[in-house]
Amino acid sequence: MLEPADFIRRQLAFAAHLRDPETAPAPADVEERRLAIYRDLVFNNLSSLLAGSFPVLHRILPEAHWRELIWDFLRRHRARSPLFPELPEEFLDFLGSVRRDDPRDPPFLLELAHYEWVELALRNSEASADPETIDPDGDPLLGHPAVSPLAWNLTYRFPVHRLGPDVQPESPPPEPTHLVVYRTPDERIAFLEINGVTQRLLILLGEEPALTGRAVLNRIAAELGHPDPEQVILFGSALMADLRACGVLLGTETVPVLPGADETPVTNIGHRRAG
Repeated sequence: MLEPADFIRRQLAFAAHLRDPETAPAPADVEERRLAIYRDLVFNNLSSLLAGSFPVLHRILPEAHWRELIWDFLRRHRARSPLFPELPEEFLDFLGSVRRDDPRDPPFLLELAHYEWVELALRNSEASADPETIDPDGDPLLGHPAVSPLAWNLTYRFPVHRLGPDVQPESPPPEPTHLVVYRTPDERIAFLEINGVTQRLLILLGEEPALTGRAVLNRIAAELGHPDPEQVILFGSALMADLRACGVLLGTETVPVLPGADETPVTNIGHRRAG
């Protein structure tokens, strides 16, 4: 009977071989036929799970490239979680650290993987707003518009929502792609392609919980140097109505509003892009 320490060493050696059969020697007392079954089970289960989690990435990459990528993940990544549902996040971490900027990969690989992971993360998220603090019928100009915790404001160098087997740019376009990916009230995952001004609106709504919607729009008008702030407010009011209709905004939050917060436009506010 093996001592515990010997058993652990043999288990680790066996696992090392399954992760990297080309480098780690096979256990001498296990026949090759059985080893091959274990190797295929480990690889095929992982490949199937990740192909289902990153379907566009899987379709884009040639089969040989995909297999090499999965084997590289097995060899070089050490997962922090033992849970299968968290393997896609482990894979994303591997792409962004160990595998980052590998010349064998398309230049959009990490961003596309992140976009596909966001869909998974939102589908599985248990985040929710406290209904006691939300007025779904509140006036977004007079109150503070509440952004859904299931709406993620994202910026990519590549148009990740358009990538596929027939759309694979070799370099990013001149302008970044701004997206809001969100879970709808009926549990679907959807996205909106937005411009920089809409993104700035969502950023400010998240960063400035004490400002009314009118105050936020006044600030944006000042940042743009717009000659007629009321036009920005008119456009912004309609935009916020659309965002509320699709579930990106939930209504208004019942939070303290700064005195005079919606009176004088604020100037000289620096722009910060969401990453």
